[in-house]
Amino acid sequence: MLNKANRHKERKVKRVLTIAGSDSGGGAGIQADLKTITLLGCYGMSVLTALTAQNTCGVEAIYSISPDFVEKQLDTVLSDIGADAAKTGMLDNPDIVKAVAKKIRKYKILNLIVDPVMVAKSGHRLLRPEAEESLINELIPLALIVTPNLPEAEVITGEKVESVDQMEKAAQTIHKLGCKLVLVKGGHLSGDTLVDVLFDGSDIYHFESKRHKTQNTHGTGCTYSAAIATFVAQGENVVDAITKAKKFIDQAILFSLSIGKGKGPTNPYRVVARDWERYKVIESLKSAVTILKNAGPVTHIFPEVQSNLAYSLPMPLNHDDVAAFPGRFVRLGKEFTVVKDPEFGASSHMANVILTGTKFKPEMRSVMNIRYNEYTVRKCLELGFTVAKFDRKDEPESIKEKEGSTLSWGVAEAIKHSNTFPDIIYDIGEVGKEPMIRVLGTTPENVVNKVIQIAKATLQSLPGSS
Repeated sequence: MLNKANRHKERKVKRVLTIAGSDSGGGAGIQADLKTITLLGCYGMSVLTALTAQNTCGVEAIYSISPDFVEKQLDTVLSDIGADAAKTGMLDNPDIVKAVAKKIRKYKILNLIVDPVMVAKSGHRLLRPEAEESLINELIPLALIVTPNLPEAEVITGEKVESVDQMEKAAQTIHKLGCKLVLVKGGHLSGDTLVDVLFDGSDIYHFESKRHKTQNTHGTGCTYSAAIATFVAQGENVVDAITKAKKFIDQAILFSLSIGKGKGPTNPYRVVARDWERYKVIESLKSAVTILKNAGPVTHIFPEVQSNLAYSLPMPLNHDDVAAFPGRFVRLGKEFTVVKDPEFGASSHMANVILTGTKFKPEMRSVMNIRYNEYTVRKCLELGFTVAKFDRKDEPESIKEKEGSTLSWGVAEAIKHSNTFPDIIYDIGEVGKEPMIRVLGTTPENVVNKVIQIAKATLQSLPGSS
């Protein structure tokens, strides 16, 4: 049995302090920081420097916290809980900058990430011009890492920063101010490839990512620097911490939220939730198969190539985001079995149907294939299902030449020519390709319930059903 001391030691968690302003809209500031710190597995603490009346459209007003109260917060937190890493964001005015620097020195916070926040995405200043000198002279020299974007790097260096070469030069210039490392972020670069530049005093590193076509990037800098601070607190070296944080913010932007009337926030939750979603997808598929097995005769509507059932993660990106049953369903007379439990990436055909369908209707994440028969199609219509079709004879040669592109093309064609999103998409095949019906739905349970209705409606009419 563990004694109390051992239990306490076992529960110890790394501590990350954010010193920043509050974003009432929840997308940036301490709200974004604390979400990120918590989701990545550390204990988050906060010291407020300012309150903002803010939403996706902009900053309406700022209320500065007094420097004395900022110091009081820092003393209260650091004298008791301490911090394995800290990060700064919005500091508003010179007195707050000096107050923060004073306490960083007092408590010897070595893992300090300084995000020199100066202007909000909406254009509203979050650091008064008269505070820039204090930031440069008082706080940056205390930093392990400074993370300016291009406009901030220009203010700090007094030079134009509009290219990767200029970013490298800026990083070297800022490093001379006394910080250990400088990460100049390239989000403001033109082009489809974004480059962040790190200088550690001797070597230069590049961190690349693709630009995502979205305006929903509110809170990007806050989330990125909070992720870096969290990984540093967990013991990662700086290069690894930035590599992981870069991947984290890239995914948070990819799954950003279209909320409000302006620039929506990044979505750090979706990155971490992906693992939980994968578990739910697998369990849902297994549950749906159990329902199908207990529903009575269904194998009479299985095609010659056998049936499969697939389900994707929300907002799937590729085949690896779609799970299905390896080896498909195996018919055993009037019953069937599965060879293995569902796996992600198990069926490219089923994945192509879902990846195409979700472009038209994001919640359409599941599909099962069944045997084509004109009578079955009629029964689907009688059951009230929306039915659509495509003809492989109409497939352009340019599509045929691309391996695995036929289903994506066909599903898109069927959906485009349907008045509403279809429950059923079928094709009559061609030489070497079995005709097929595909039953679409939001979840495996939803799809299986449709399949069961079809199986019951056709039980007495298809060959081999007696």
